[in-house]
Amino acid sequence: MTVDGSPSSPPARIVHLEDVQVRFGTGKDAFLALDRTNLTVHPGDFVAMVGPSGCGKSTILKLVAGLLRPTEGNVFLAGREVGAKQIGIGMAFQNPTMLPWLTIRENIMLPLKIVSPYAETFRRDKHTLFRDRAEALLSKVGLVGFGDRRPWELSGGMLQRASLCRALIHSPKLLMLDEPFGALDQFTREELWSILQDLWMDTRPTVFLVTHDLREAAFLASRILVMSARPGRVTEDRAVAFARPRTLETSFEPDFAALTNDLRRMIAEARRG
Repeated sequence: MTVDGSPSSPPARIVHLEDVQVRFGTGKDAFLALDRTNLTVHPGDFVAMVGPSGCGKSTILKLVAGLLRPTEGNVFLAGREVGAKQIGIGMAFQNPTMLPWLTIRENIMLPLKIVSPYAETFRRDKHTLFRDRAEALLSKVGLVGFGDRRPWELSGGMLQRASLCRALIHSPKLLMLDEPFGALDQFTREELWSILQDLWMDTRPTVFLVTHDLREAAFLASRILVMSARPGRVTEDRAVAFARPRTLETSFEPDFAALTNDLRRMIAEARRG
């Protein structure tokens, strides 16, 4: 209820899974990947999903992105079933694949050639407005001066920074990240945590992060979803209340260690069934 006693409207939901099941295969080879999964993500949330390998975390990302249909249940995006209404989605994966014949700047601007309303004006604005937008993102991730380089001239960490820029260039409402830092060394990974946190605090997109790194989840997320072993379902929805901006020093505080240890315990229990 509102303060005057009138009914309050329900909070907005950008992602909502309702009793979702996903089966793969047929006959004796069929198996249940997700079992009666329910979850809700609100605009501006930074949600991390953790759980045992094979529990269905990436399957959920594919459902939300419209790359996979549920066997049963419903997937809603911005209040409508996936596919009924498009919203801007940015995606970054563990392997920051770049087209080798394009410059880093051109790779970053690729979504602008495809996504409305930018596609309609791309040819006109690619050397002015869109170039400036790409350069601003490159500056935020520490890649000033690298826009004209080719992908093979950059390290893995630099390519992942460029991948984040590409995912954000079209100002998506929803950012999907599937183990984006998993292939990087620990020092580079921790540096990119801070960069991603800064990018999120600047524009507040809704973020869905899949990770096996519990420190990463606790450092970045405002909520952590813990999943059971296959068939996967959400068994815990844990708020993360650490003040922002978080620093690496935050990750050594007792409350932070207690959270990661609790997450580790829950995942170990899930693996044992």
